[in-house]
Order: sequence, then structure tokens, then C-alpha cells
Amino acid sequence: MHLTGFIVQFLNGLAEASSLFLVAAGLSLIFGVSRIVNFAHGSLYMLGIYIAYSIVQHWGQGPAGFWASLLCAALVVGLLGALVEMVLLRRIYRAPEMFQLLATFALVLVFNDMALWLWGPDDLLGPLAPGLNGSLRIFDRYLPVYDVVLIVIGPAVLLALWLLLTRTRWGTLIRAATQDREMLGALGVNQAWLFTGVFALGAFLAGLGGAIQIPRQPASLGLDLSVIGDAFVVVVVGGMGSIPGAYLAALIIAELKALCIALGVVDIAGVSVAFPKLTLVVEFIFMAFVLVFRPWGLRGRPLASVRLAGQPDAPLRPAGAGFKWLALLLAAAFALLPLLSGVLPYAAVLAQDMLIAVLFAVSLHFMMGLGGMPSFGHAAYFGIGAYAAALLFKSAGLGMAASLLAAPLAAGLAAVVFGWFCIRLTGVYLAMLTLAFAQIVWSIVYQWDAVTGGSNGIVGIWPEAWLSGNAYYYFTLLVVAAASVAVRRMAFAPFGYALRSVRDSALRADAIGLNAKGVQWTAFIVAGLFAGLAGALYVFSKGSTSPEVITVGKSVDGLVMVLLGGIQTLFGPIVGAAGFTLLQDYFVGITEYWRALFGAVILLIVLVFPQGIAGYAGMLLQRKGKPA
Repeated sequence: MHLTGFIVQFLNGLAEASSLFLVAAGLSLIFGVSRIVNFAHGSLYMLGIYIAYSIVQHWGQGPAGFWASLLCAALVVGLLGALVEMVLLRRIYRAPEMFQLLATFALVLVFNDMALWLWGPDDLLGPLAPGLNGSLRIFDRYLPVYDVVLIVIGPAVLLALWLLLTRTRWGTLIRAATQDREMLGALGVNQAWLFTGVFALGAFLAGLGGAIQIPRQPASLGLDLSVIGDAFVVVVVGGMGSIPGAYLAALIIAELKALCIALGVVDIAGVSVAFPKLTLVVEFIFMAFVLVFRPWGLRGRPLASVRLAGQPDAPLRPAGAGFKWLALLLAAAFALLPLLSGVLPYAAVLAQDMLIAVLFAVSLHFMMGLGGMPSFGHAAYFGIGAYAAALLFKSAGLGMAASLLAAPLAAGLAAVVFGWFCIRLTGVYLAMLTLAFAQIVWSIVYQWDAVTGGSNGIVGIWPEAWLSGNAYYYFTLLVVAAASVAVRRMAFAPFGYALRSVRDSALRADAIGLNAKGVQWTAFIVAGLFAGLAGALYVFSKGSTSPEVITVGKSVDGLVMVLLGGIQTLFGPIVGAAGFTLLQDYFVGITEYWRALFGAVILLIVLVFPQGIAGYAGMLLQRKGKPA
């Protein structure tokens, strides 16, 4: 490309950096003070665009009205953020970090359906900014004037935040809260109102980041999840809680994307490399690179006063006679479902989906509950297992049995590679690195049309004759039951005790001679194997696979299942996966706004049963003196 093209793309990158920074700065502020990983931050960004669209229709005829509309939309979102913090988040600050994440994910579902109800399903494109709808000519290229405004807005907001944090008493309190919240409370500072103010400011920045996009992109219901991924990457690369780090990361990532577009298709050693395709994944590649060599981000530091590897949980107890009888009754009930097809024709299909979800949730719980290693990218191993089974069965011509055996091995091999890097990190940084690897896998699957079928996926993968009809259902039931028993056995084996000791205190585990990283790596691989097996079973149950099985949404589904059931109990992922599948299927059938209803149920469970459904039941049994 001509030098002019690089210059224009560089300027475009500066405009994108400002947009990324605004939403990421709010997320970084909120995490720095409250330590909440706010999954709903992307929803606040989305609402900023929608609210700005509505206000601009009335006020935006002139420059003053247009900019007042954008500012007003950001203020409305800021007030909404303050309301959310006071009504919901203030009640769960002392809950485990993953349950806080679950609560904010529930808000994503509620806000998404709220936007659907208020504005409808269609994309809404706002007007161009008055007086800024032209372009600047740069040699033979053109740069929108509005992009120049965005280039200025980013540094201006950075300067304003710097002055706020360094030149005001409130800013001093915010910086103190990021360092030691307990000491701040001991000095008599009202932390509740400080948290509310910070959350309102973070929501305001997210809303402003969305509102200023009105002339550039339409308001759509998919913006919440697409934006939150980018914001997480920027915050983690820059360093959790670092505002200058967030701007630096946003600048680097935006310019990397712009460079990929500017390079176009380049021949390297006789091989054509399409750099524009890398825009889907370049930020995650960069994040993985940074976290491997600088675990706390470019401008971050080790987080104080945060549980990074899990606090000691109550010891697991072997199953009592009552629990064993309950497990047998459940297995018998699942075995009888196909025989009731005349009365409940859909029950066997739903039960098979439930069984596969159970195996996926059990695999995630093994590394997250027993190992204390949270993952935002566990769907990578589910997807690798699914695609490996599909390709081996359909393209390589292997039989069904061989494909089912080889698929989890492929997922396990990926876990060997990814886990080697991931186990060096803890907490949110570990979870984000797993997300980075999952997005890299998704990008390869999505764009490798010749092998994976690209966005269309692979179809026509059905069980062989010996497992046709109900036989495949019973096969799935047998495999899932055996895998669940195997995981439970491992939990009470010496390896399981070693894994939990590393989770509770890696330093003490090292002191008594355990290879802490080796134990975690092994658990990571085992979890990948079982997730790959779940993916292989999924392919033959649905007859196809597609890139959707590797998306962030699939990984989040797994997290929700584990947390709904309860992370402190081995039965939790089974209850959570079953409940999640049943609730989702039921709500989809009764209302268009099923996400909001589902989100409300999740919020209720988080507030009433913070230990999860199975965890709460186990606690009741223990109070009655019965074995859990």
C-alpha cells in the first residue's frame, strides 16, 4: 500500500483508540476500586448508543443539540450505573468473585431484552454530526472529519481523568481504594458512596463511549458482548485499574488492527497472507503475548487485597447412602425418558442436550472448583473436540468409535499447549488468557473455509447404524455417567487432594514438596479432555458443528452452569447444567423476552443462594447432621 494509505489507517487507528479507551477506562476504574469484573459494562455501552439515538431525534438538529444529546445520554447511563450499584452490587461485594461475575452477566441478559422491548430488533443508524459530516483530503485519500474529533476526545478524557485522580480529594480516595480498601475503611471513609460514585463514573464513560459512536455505527442488540471482549482485552493488557495503561493498550491494539488493514494481502516466501483477516484476532494474540511475558499488564501491578487462587473451602465429604440412591434414581429416570416418547416426545432430545451440558460443566468445574483456575475460554476445548470428531469422521473417513476416541485427545493436546502458558497466571489474568486462546481458535475455525467450512460449519455427521435411534442417547448417558464418576474419583484420590491444596495455598503446597504448577497443568489437561469429549458427543447428537460452539457465549454458558449449581460441591455442575438447560428451554418457549426472565432468575439465585443451588442444599443437609 502507498504511504498515504498507511497514514490514513494510522489516523483511523487513533480514532478507534479513543473509542476503545472510553469504554475500557470505565471498566478499569470500576475494577480498580470495587474489584468487580463487570460483564455488564458492554451493555452500558450499548445503552449509550440507543439512548443517544432517541435523544438526538429531538435535540440533535444543530451542533449544540447534538453534543448535548450525547452528553445527556452518557449522564442517563451513569445514573443507571449508580442505581445498579446501590440496588444489586452493593449486596454482593463480599460474595466470591465469580458470583459477582455471574450477577453482572445476568444484567447483560436483562439489559439486552430491555433494549429489545424499547427499541425493537432492527439496527438503528443515527444522524451524522452537524457540521462534521465531511472529509479531509490527505493526498489521494480521505479521512472523515468526525474521526479527527474522536482523535481529540480520547486524550482529552485521559487528561480529565488524570486531573480528577491526582488533583482532587475524591481522586485521592479512589487511588487509595485501589491500593488498600480495608485501610481506607479504617480511616472512616464511607466506602459505599465512594463505590457508588466510581461505578457511576465508569458507567458514564461507557455510555459516552457508546453515544459518540452514533454517526459511525448503528445501535444493535449484539454490541454488548462484542464490545465487552474488546474492553476486557484493553484493560488486561494495560493493567487492571491503570487508566494510562488502558489508553496505551487501546492505542497499541487499535493501531495493530489498522496496520493489518493497511498491509492487505502480502506474499511472504511465496505464500499469500491476508492480514485484514487478522483483525478478528490480533488483539487476543497481542494480549496472550503480553500476559505471558508481563503477567500484570503493561502498566499494572500485582493486585492487593484480592483472592487470586481461591480461599480455603469446606472439605469435600464422600457421598452418603442417600446421595448414592439419589444418583441411581436420576440415572434410572434418564434411562426411562426415551420409553416415554409417546407422552413426552421432546423429553429425550432435551435430556440429551442436558447430558452433554453436564459433561461440559463437570469439565470446567474440575479446573475451576477443585483447581481454582477460572476460565473465560473453556469452549475452545469443546469446539476442538467437536471439529476434530467431525473432520475425522467425515473428511478422514475414520469410523465413529475412532473419531470419538481421537477428538478428546485433540482437545487434550490443545490444553497441553495452552495450559503451559495459562498456569503461570492467576485470577482474572488467567481467565483472560484462556479467553485469548479461545478467540484464536475461533478465528482459525471461522476463517479456514477449505477445512472447517468457515461460518457454515460442517454438516451431515450422524451416528453410525449401530448407534442409531435411542441407542445414541443411551450411549451418551453411559459416557457422561462414567465421566462424572471418574471426576468424582479423582477428587478423592491423592491427585484431587493435591489439586485442592494448591488451590488453597500454592506456597504451602510447594513447601511440602508438591509440584504446584505440574498439578495445575495436569488438571488443565484433564479438563480439556473431558470438554473435548463433550464436544464430540455434541456433534453426533446434532449432526453438525459451527463456529458458535467456540464463542465467548458458549464459555459463559459453562461458567453460569457451574456457578448456578455451586462451585464448592461436586454435584454443583450437574445441578447447574441441568437447571440451566431446563430454564433456558422453558423460557424461550413462553416469551420473546426470555433473556430478561432468565437473567432475573440468575439474580435471584445469586442473592438468595450465593453458594449455588447444590451448595445451599448441601449446607442444609449438614445442618441436619446428614452427610453431603
